[in-house]
Amino acid sequence: MHRLDKLRPLALLLLRIGVGAVFMYNGYPKFWGRRLEHIDEFVHVARLPAFFVYIAGTLEFGGGALLVVGLLTRILGLLLAGEMAVALWRDEKIFEHPLALDSYGLALVLGVGAFALATFGAGPASLDRFFFKEK
Repeated sequence: MHRLDKLRPLALLLLRIGVGAVFMYNGYPKFWGRRLEHIDEFVHVARLPAFFVYIAGTLEFGGGALLVVGLLTRILGLLLAGEMAVALWRDEKIFEHPLALDSYGLALVLGVGAFALATFGAGPASLDRFFFKEK
């Protein structure tokens, strides 16, 4: 097992880049492209105020970009995990349809990945390490 411990920095780098890229991909259309569809979904499906689209979009697109470079990883990981918890509860309705994994799988994996980054940090190949001397 100790041989795999040497791959931990690479694993954190790949997790950060993968989770950050998917968050960016999902945050982008909340500002450009299908913005009105997202507003309609937030208001009528999740029953949230329309301005939450912009909060979610900023958190997903901007937070995803910062995850990719590894800046403020622990804070953003926690915020994004919280956002995914709200999405699972309000939008994906996980408690009403717990076996419908095909409808909420992406939000679940993103939330768990973001929470893992919040707990483990960005790793040595990150701006957090450079600016904050995070171990």
